[in-house]
Parts: sequence; structure tokens; C-alpha cells
Amino acid sequence: MTASPATIKDVARVAGVSVATVSRALNGAENVLPDTRQRILDVARELRYSPSGAARSLITRRTDTVGALLPDLHGEFFSELIRGIDQAARARGLHLLLSSSHDDADEAAAALRAMNGRVDGLIVMSPHADDDFLSQNLPPALPAVLLNSGVRSPTQSVFAVDNFGGAREMTEHLVRSGRRRIAFLGGPAANFEARERERGYRAGLPAGVEPWLLEGDFSEAGGQRAAQALLALPAAGRPDTVFAANDIMAIGLLGALVAGGVRVPEDIALAGFDDIPISRYVSPALTTMRVPIAAMGGQALEALAQVLERNAPDVTTTVMPVQLVVRRSCGSAKN
Repeated sequence: MTASPATIKDVARVAGVSVATVSRALNGAENVLPDTRQRILDVARELRYSPSGAARSLITRRTDTVGALLPDLHGEFFSELIRGIDQAARARGLHLLLSSSHDDADEAAAALRAMNGRVDGLIVMSPHADDDFLSQNLPPALPAVLLNSGVRSPTQSVFAVDNFGGAREMTEHLVRSGRRRIAFLGGPAANFEARERERGYRAGLPAGVEPWLLEGDFSEAGGQRAAQALLALPAAGRPDTVFAANDIMAIGLLGALVAGGVRVPEDIALAGFDDIPISRYVSPALTTMRVPIAAMGGQALEALAQVLERNAPDVTTTVMPVQLVVRRSCGSAKN
């Protein structure tokens, strides 16, 4: 027969103190004598006492849990982002509660409401997270940090990728490489990142050159659909380059173009954005803009942790720099 787990009353009895003293000692209160605290800790260890998280939260009003609301949990971008958030949370002794909105505004709102009371703070990355959405669904007292948001909030710090600057730099690189008919495969119209990357593409085109826009949705299937639309055109009417607004669309585009008999980069050059791990292993390897994905997640968690510890700096907007990575898919590199 398995023995019942030790309770706080057992610790108090063996240590010869009150239950309240045990509670104060285990929760780090200062009004416990050092010798008494050590005796209680030793007894708790010997009895293998594990404090109830629910009970502790009633005392400290903390759950030691942070939430992250993301548009999706699938794909290498979000895997890297979650890795960065989780590593930083573990280093702080915090648990991580994840939720996905599946790019749906109602689901994002429901997730925010469901997390209230279960987490001490939130990291929010959602294409729907504008001022109105946040004011209606994010409790004012719940600390939050925003990722890749166009919101400039007086109460929440924002970490955003340099989407505009990176897309402009990529387009300028393609122009310098001799590309003239550069099409841009965009993302969802309501997505802040997609809009910024399209704006950067437009800014990088030479004066007088009209933009060539293809519809996309940030998915591999979206890249495949764009490829089918290009394959339906006569070869002379196709772009000589497609700059996709993210890597996963570029990879879908690459596979469908090659299957359709198009040589990359000889017939059509390709470029992406994000530098997800698989982008260096496809053939030809993908030219892209490197985003510090894991680092952004880690820095966002660190900023949130500082808010929770009440020693946060002023609310800031941090723009994460990106880096051009030239590989064979654009015809400008040997690797």
C-alpha cells in the first residue's frame, strides 16, 4: 500500500513549528529566523514534501506560469520561437502555457480570456492584436509583451522584426544581382508583418518599376498555388525572380516550380524571409533574411519577467535586426 504524500501539517509537526511558519519559510518570507527556515527546509526535504501550486498561489497571488498566445504552433518558425521563450522561462523558474489562435480573431480573444487568472503574464503574437482588440480582450491588470505587432502601447513593450528594412535590403540585393522582373509573394492582407514586408519590397524597387504582386498566405500550400499560377503563364511572361514574404512559402514555391520543369535559379530565382533551419538544406539552398527567432522569444520572456518582478524598465519598442543570407537559390552564391 502506497504511503500518503506528506502534508504541510506533517512538516510543521516534525519541525516543531506552526503551519503558518512553514508556509512563510517555504515562500521566502523574511520574517522567519534563519535557523528555523533551515530546519523547515531540511524536514521538507526528508519528508519529500511538495507544496501545492494552488495553495501557494493563494498565498503569493502568483502562479509562476506565463502564457504565450501565438497564431500557430506548427512549423519551424514557431518551433524556434517557442524554444527561445521556453529556455528563458526555465532559466527564470517559470512554467509556460501555450495557446494558438489558428489565425482566427474569435479564437485569439477566447484564448486571452481563458488565460486570465491562470498566468502571471502574457506574450502575445497575433495578427488581430491591434489597439481595439487588446483593449477589449486583454485584462488591464495582466502584464503583457507584444511580438511583431504594429501596436505602440504605453503599457506593453513590443518586440518586432525589422520587416520593412529586411525586405527592402533583399529587394535591393536582387536588383544589384541583375534581376529586373521581381515578383513579391505576399502574406495575409490583415497581417502586420506581411504588410511591412510588402512595403519594404516596394521601397527596394528601382524608380519607375511597377511592383509585381502574387497572393500568398504564409503557408507551404500558398507557395505551391503561386507556382501553379506562374507555370500557367508562357515562359516569357514569368518573373525572373520571386521574393516570398516567408521561407515556408518559398519552399513550397521551389518544390512546385522544379516539379513543373522550371530551373532555379537559372529560369526563376527565389528568395525568402526568416531563415528557418530547413532553408539551408533544400536544393538549391534558399537565399533569405535571417531573423533571430529564438532570441526574440527569449528577450520577450525576459522583458515580461522583469515586469513581473516589478523592476521593469520603461515600456520600449525593440526592433530586432535581420541579416541577408545569400545562397544558391538567387544565383548569387556558390554555397
